[in-house]
Amino acid sequence: MLQFDVSAEVRTAFGKGAGRRLRAAKKTPAILYGKKIANVPLQLDTKEMTKILLKVQDQNAVITLTINGIDERPTRHVMIKEVQVDPVRDTLVHVDFYEIDLETPLVLPVPLDFSGKAKGVDMGGEMHILKGKVQLKGLPLDIPNAIPVDVSGLGLNDKITCGDLAVPDKVSLADDPAAVCVWVEDVTGGVAATEETEEAAV
Repeated sequence: MLQFDVSAEVRTAFGKGAGRRLRAAKKTPAILYGKKIANVPLQLDTKEMTKILLKVQDQNAVITLTINGIDERPTRHVMIKEVQVDPVRDTLVHVDFYEIDLETPLVLPVPLDFSGKAKGVDMGGEMHILKGKVQLKGLPLDIPNAIPVDVSGLGLNDKITCGDLAVPDKVSLADDPAAVCVWVEDVTGGVAATEETEEAAV
């Protein structure tokens, strides 16, 4: 899993006016919450956070959050729960952090990284990706950034299910093993198979 360090400060000013002043100072308001903690309003450097979000994109990441202005446990391990972006300016508006325990298993969506060209596509078939992510369970730092899926061996009407994926030893699949991730549909009407038979007979 991706890991980053982020510095933040306790936020003491609230409301629309305070938010505008904060953003004018190139700071972004944020909130930290969790199952066993009270909500902590924060502010952080917009440029630093934007760089991290560009690296994270659609992946999971554990962030070591260092909070200035708090005495009790100033360093927390968190994940990004939600990001609000201005639809016009495409700038950060707000970030939600969720505190996690690195020793407590989580169930998280993990992207599938498809590679190769299915041989069934060369035979006239059409490849369909039905799942772009799968749910994995494990300790946060053991969960991979992505799972590689090589589709080059797929022929006509072949498929790869969740149970076929190469899941790391320290984590487990939390999805239905029979769920199909990708398959190659035979849209040739048997033409490809007939051509192969004719070629073999020559």
